[in-house]
Amino acid sequence: MTPERLARIKQILDRRQPDLTVLTDQVHKPRNLSAIIRSCDAFGVANMHAVWPKEGYRAFRKTAGGSFNWVTTRTHPAMTDAVEALRRSGHKLYAAQLSERAVDYREVDYTLPCAVIMGNEVEGVSADAAEQADEHIVIPMMGMVESLNVSAACAIILSEAQRQRKEAGLYKQRRLPDDEYLRLLFCWCQPAVKQYCDDRNLPYPPFDPETGDLIDGVGWMEAVRRQRHPHLAEES
Repeated sequence: MTPERLARIKQILDRRQPDLTVLTDQVHKPRNLSAIIRSCDAFGVANMHAVWPKEGYRAFRKTAGGSFNWVTTRTHPAMTDAVEALRRSGHKLYAAQLSERAVDYREVDYTLPCAVIMGNEVEGVSADAAEQADEHIVIPMMGMVESLNVSAACAIILSEAQRQRKEAGLYKQRRLPDDEYLRLLFCWCQPAVKQYCDDRNLPYPPFDPETGDLIDGVGWMEAVRRQRHPHLAEES
């Protein structure tokens, strides 16, 4: 881990917005999901939520441009579960939905804890999600087409959220809770070790947040080896 790389990681984490998120409602095209994840990363969104499409959830890594590593994606089996989770954490719900009560997407307050609900490519936001949303928002269209691709619309809305939050000074100070900040710092600094631990259901080893390096990585690896293969320790 070079000092320059560590500084870059910390700079990005310092600007992450833990209370701004996107909730995809049955978005089923992997390329759209990947593009939405990429937009979340670009605008400093720490987490996104997805209600599983009928075909299951996956994202094309090529389209995501590696951003799946930088945005935590939380999936939910049903919209009710997603809404309840976001309500518990104090989020307002803004559904991208053309309706009689819809307002220009620039008229709502994105400096509040909020989630932008994006519907699927064919049916849009589900009736259940639309009913539970605090606001319906739309992007005014000036051409012949009536709507934008879901990933393009998400990027435009997040751009406005970024503008409002930047004006409010929300990108000027670290807003992630300490435990989440340290967890992500470890994961981003030590992706190979993270994957190794996740695959084997192991706790993450101690690391130094000042350098991004493991504390006694050799000793930790040896302890893991003895724990997983006690017969090898006895033989030695």
